[in-house]
Amino acid sequence: MSKVKIAGTWAGVLEVELENWTVPMLRQEVARRSNCGPDSINLICAGKILKDGDGTEKLGQLGIKNNAKILASRVCAEEGKSLMAEEERSSRLARVKAAAAAMSKRHADGSLAFEDQVIELEDQSGRQVKLGSETDQRAIMMGLMLHTNAKQLMKKENYKDALEVLTMGEEAFSLCDPKVIEFIDNPPIMQIEIVWCYFMLRDISWLSVAGERLQKARQDFERSHGKDSSRVRLLQGARYPELALYLRLELLEGVVAYHSGQFDKSRKVLTSAQEKFIQLQVPDEALSLVMSMGFREHDAKRALRMSNQDVGSAIDFLVEEKARRAQKREEDLRRQKEIVEQRKYGRTPLKKAVDLQKLSELVSIGFEKDLAAEALRRNENDTQKALDDLTNPEINSSIQLTIESRKRKREQQAAEASIETLVRMGFERSRVIEAVQAGGTMEEITHQLLSQSASNPADSANNNTGSGPIPTDAIASSSVPFLDNLGEEDGGPSTAGEEECDAEMEDEIADGLANIDAMSDYDIEATKEGEAINEYLALLDSAGK
Repeated sequence: MSKVKIAGTWAGVLEVELENWTVPMLRQEVARRSNCGPDSINLICAGKILKDGDGTEKLGQLGIKNNAKILASRVCAEEGKSLMAEEERSSRLARVKAAAAAMSKRHADGSLAFEDQVIELEDQSGRQVKLGSETDQRAIMMGLMLHTNAKQLMKKENYKDALEVLTMGEEAFSLCDPKVIEFIDNPPIMQIEIVWCYFMLRDISWLSVAGERLQKARQDFERSHGKDSSRVRLLQGARYPELALYLRLELLEGVVAYHSGQFDKSRKVLTSAQEKFIQLQVPDEALSLVMSMGFREHDAKRALRMSNQDVGSAIDFLVEEKARRAQKREEDLRRQKEIVEQRKYGRTPLKKAVDLQKLSELVSIGFEKDLAAEALRRNENDTQKALDDLTNPEINSSIQLTIESRKRKREQQAAEASIETLVRMGFERSRVIEAVQAGGTMEEITHQLLSQSASNPADSANNNTGSGPIPTDAIASSSVPFLDNLGEEDGGPSTAGEEECDAEMEDEIADGLANIDAMSDYDIEATKEGEAINEYLALLDSAGK
């Protein structure tokens, strides 16, 4: 038993088992001695609030030692819940930022991916682009990931958290060379969405900052879209995808002008916003025509809004989008195959993946693929140094020996894994070893062992240590995972030493990216904007009277 000293709502010494007691157990005991409910007790140790977590973590695991001092304070149950909720919110936002930073670093610096996500920068036509230096690439990727996550929060009407994530995204974009991002419209869109969050939170304290942000957004749009959106017209032709963005911009400018007492300016921009809102209303007849072609209502409305309600242009837009999505799926599959291939070759000394383009160049001049890959891996993807090694008979021979040694180790690991899997199924180890050594696929070996068991049921029953072979239909879907745990000391691939990652949060960010396309930033329903325009025009009418 250990002792912990309690002060606050109840003062005294408690004897506890640090390796068995949890925070809820300690809270319950302190609450009992304080004559109140456990929800009313807050426990603080070494400046940190002790959280219940999943209720399984022991006090010892949380760093609480013998004679530790714990402060117990009484709080309102609702206040306690609010405090915990705020802490969880702060923790989640920190995880979002950390996950976006980790993902952008891995995907921008050429590190060997250890997930199946394919994250690359693309322009509006879906072409992959490289923007600036590696630092610029990382900053843009991180900014876009955070922007996407914030938009998901905005869809859920969680504007408070969305505002925090948008601010993180703005910070990420600020790390990029201004010349690199002056033709990208994501930063000005983010400025508008930050002000939209101010508006939806009805936070008048941001009024002066909101005006500055909107002014900056308009200036940045002129650089990225061109004067009077001339660059957008050049790229999009008769389509007007940016119309809803400018509607929101003018609405917010009108709101800021109204609260600043500039009523004439407010009426002018709100009237312009109202005209754009009317222009964005989808006629029922046009919607029916597009939907009759087999398109969903949401997609049809989006296409019509972006095509200035032109049915023919909207249908062309939807057909092009479908083709782009199919091409994107093919590109993603190709890239995932490349990632699998890169994993096979392992990481360079600086943890980078083998450059497949440089590998193709070496293969095209006659070098064996595995040999060329190992030469590039050793030389940090330096083609000339790899070529020097490949043309040096002594080093070439050394590389071949390394590849053969690694191949034998892989085969041995795979055989051992197969043996262990089959033994766990209930087969006798000696027979499993004999069958694996004879060769064949996992399915062939399993059926062979099942046949032996069927022909010698008594012998099989005596020798099995498990619960018996699994049913045949389950065997068909069984597979031995590819194991590649060779240490890096032999120059082989390794999964050891990978930096820890927040898989749950990274998956959430990746899923968000997978569900957007080049036009997602322009896809605004504008219903709330229409209501706000009418609200402020009515306020202006009242002020005039």
